[in-house]
Parts: sequence; structure tokens; C-alpha cells
Amino acid sequence: MKHRILVVSSANIDFVQRMARLPRQGETVLENATCKYVAGGKGSNSVVTFARLGADAVFCAKVGKDENGARLKRLYGEEGIDTRFVFEDAASPTGLASILVEEEDGANRIIVYPGANSTLADENIEEAFTCYPDGVFVQLEIPEQAVLAAARFAREKEIPLFVDAGPVRPGFPLEEIGRAEILSPNETECEALTGIYPDSVENCLKAAIRLAGTVETKYVVLKLGSRGSFVYDGKYYHLVPAHKVQAVDTTAAGDVFTAALSYAYLQKGDILEAARFATYAAAISVTREGAVPSVPTLQQVKDFAAEIREGGK
Repeated sequence: MKHRILVVSSANIDFVQRMARLPRQGETVLENATCKYVAGGKGSNSVVTFARLGADAVFCAKVGKDENGARLKRLYGEEGIDTRFVFEDAASPTGLASILVEEEDGANRIIVYPGANSTLADENIEEAFTCYPDGVFVQLEIPEQAVLAAARFAREKEIPLFVDAGPVRPGFPLEEIGRAEILSPNETECEALTGIYPDSVENCLKAAIRLAGTVETKYVVLKLGSRGSFVYDGKYYHLVPAHKVQAVDTTAAGDVFTAALSYAYLQKGDILEAARFATYAAAISVTREGAVPSVPTLQQVKDFAAEIREGGK
């Protein structure tokens, strides 16, 4: 079955700067690595993931009435994404993210300038719900009131809500989300939301219990980077290990993981199978440069999974 997923999130152009290492304060470095502008934003990364995996992907976002916004809308159209609810704001530029990537291990640091993302309004989101989605996917790279509006509309219409809890902001009223199917923060987001860094099984469990006590969620899935993920269903927990790959760029890996997790869960309703599928997708993502350019197709995920199983990795 082809599920329709409404993604309510951010749209950015990413300025990706690769480097051997970050400059020290006051230091100027001439760099031989590349820099380029590519499509990005947590919402872009996620909605493209849904589309490439085979979902009927609908995007609700806000871009500027500028060349960057037009470029993003063209890309979404090429990916087969429904862009009826990608709104334009004439007074704000399209969002921009400055992404610093270190060559040695692909680790990144990101600064986001929201621009038009900050103007996404409740009425925009309410209009997007006229697409009659089977699932709603939100992230926190849009205004607080927009996240809560999406959660409210999903709750009122009894549509499963999937929450990628990043980038977390101090004081975000997580409890007002009300109900979710899956709540998924990464390590730093988990610490910001619970005060507990998930660096051990014991701390993962403590944090997951705290999150489940804040949001009425069926599952908490902690993204643990190279350690894999931690899945908690309110009673039992499971560790899903990551796969060893040569990381080139970790940008968008978390977005790919949570979107793939949500997609696979909607397809079969098995959270552990969904987490394993998402792990394959994220592993492919980190071996590629850029955000949207790193997103794999369904066939690529299937092929990679088959290779892993055959190799016993």
C-alpha cells in the first residue's frame, strides 16, 4: 500500500563547506576541499526520503519568493513530491544553513538561518491537511506554534503523528504535542529534553521513560549515531546496532533515519523491522556528501540490506 505522508517542516538551501579541520579562533585557513550550495533543511531531507522510498509525499513548508525558493520547488517537483502546500513569503528569504564538514570523519556543525521557515502559519498547515494524509511527520526546525498546530490537527483527525525531535530548542513545550506514534530525538536532543545523555543502556532507558512520561507516545526511538538506535515501547527496550561504513558526511543522516523509520512502520507496523530498515537507509546516507543528495532510493536500501545479510555484518 502506498501511504500518503504529510511532512510539516523546514526548507533550506545548504551552504556546505568541507575542510580538513575547523579553524581556531582568529585563524584564517586556505582550504583545498570543496564548498557548494545544495538543497537541504530537515524537512527537505525527510520529504525527499519519503518520496524516494515510495511514499506519496506531500510537503507543507514556507520558502522565500526568490531564486533559492524556486530552485527548491523545482527539485521537489522532480522528486514527485506534492508541492501545493509549499508556500512563498515575499518578505523573507528562503532559509539557509551553513554546514561545516570535517574531512576525517564526516562530522558536521550546522548553523541555520530560518528565513521564511519562521513564517509558516497555522492556516498554512490546516490547508495542507486537506490532502487527507495517512501519517503526519513533523520536526522542530519550524516555529513552535507550527509544530503544535500540526500535532493538534493530527490528533483531532486521528492521524498517526511522527515526531523527529530536532533541532531541539530550550523550553520547547514537548508535553503539548499530546500524542504521537513515534518520538525520536538524537543524543544531544535527548539530553536537552530530559537532562540525561544516552551514553549507556541504563541512561537510554531512563531517558526513554522520561520522554514517554512527557508525551503520550507509542514508541520512543533514540538515535545513537554510530551506536545505532534504542527502541522503547513503554515496557520493553531493544538495541538496534548500526552498520560499519566509511562515513563521508553525516549531514541528514538523522532525518533519513527517522523518515525511513516512519515509512517502514506505516508499511508493516513492526517497529523493530522499521528500525532495522532505517538503519540501512542512514548507513547509506553517511557515505555520501550533502543532505538531499545523500538520500537513498528504496532499491538502494534493499540492495544494501541484502549485502549486509550476505556478509553477516
